[in-house]
Amino acid sequence: MWRLLRPALTVSLVAATGLGGAAGLAWRELHRPQPLPTGGVVLTVSAGEPLRAVSRRLQAAGVVRSGWLLSLWAQTHHLDRQVRSGDYRFAGALTPLEVLDMLRSPMEALHRVTVPEGATVEQVAAIFAAQGFGGADAFLCAAHDPNLLADLDLPPTGAEGYLFPDTYALEWTATPADIIRRMVTRFHVATAALEPVPLPFDFSRHDWVTLASIVEKETGVESERPLVAAVFLNRLRLHWPLQSDPTVIYGLDAFDGNLTKADLHQPTRYNTYTNPGLPPGPICNPGLAALTAVLHPADSNYLYFVARGDGTHQFSNTLADHNRAVQQYQR
Repeated sequence: MWRLLRPALTVSLVAATGLGGAAGLAWRELHRPQPLPTGGVVLTVSAGEPLRAVSRRLQAAGVVRSGWLLSLWAQTHHLDRQVRSGDYRFAGALTPLEVLDMLRSPMEALHRVTVPEGATVEQVAAIFAAQGFGGADAFLCAAHDPNLLADLDLPPTGAEGYLFPDTYALEWTATPADIIRRMVTRFHVATAALEPVPLPFDFSRHDWVTLASIVEKETGVESERPLVAAVFLNRLRLHWPLQSDPTVIYGLDAFDGNLTKADLHQPTRYNTYTNPGLPPGPICNPGLAALTAVLHPADSNYLYFVARGDGTHQFSNTLADHNRAVQQYQR
């Protein structure tokens, strides 16, 4: 491979170490990690851009110490034409060969971010911020941008409820608005097969998503979601308050993990102990199972449920049965 070395460098290396020594120095350099700047480096490779040009930019950004050596190695091993266009994020300490592997990988140009079911818009913002997609504040601003919301046919209250939980493969240069568009589009695609099913009562789409978000927060057990949905729909049918603790928590300015009796009397719009019907909007971003449960609730007359302490719930038809369950599982 060393016949490709630039003449001046060849002379100096050979003079200093001999041909074998020059090869050894180059080999060590290709395997020596280069610490990267704090926060890493994002670099865009354009379609058709030669690797030698990419290597020069990598060196200028501090990703590799010797761009020409990286380019030389790739050319010698016929790897230079395998570099893919896209956005790359380099973080940590990488060797030049590791950088080259990233540039050749079909997945490295995209970054995968998983948003779990039940995450609030603030939690979603924190997830993307932690993954290197800008600050959480910028994401929250976009999630409440009236022009973006109108363009996506979302309520003016914000994107809460419509940021579909899933794993997203994103370009590193994706903006908060790009990400929100992608998530809302995924929501529409995922729910397209569900929306032809008649909604309960005179529910709007927003009502449906709101109740699904409460179901999502009330239980992490998928098999229980139709039962939880049935309880809330039965209470709505009887014009009873939903009395959902997660809605109260969502409406609090600060929550320390301990829901008190005083919290249950806080006069917020999301307090379903003091306000009848549904809260004004979703309290999280529900997944497909919770959305489906509201459309296909269990055939049940249950009106109450209480946590057993193991992640599941005890369901009851009457207040007397519910109080006994509370005594058994909560006290």
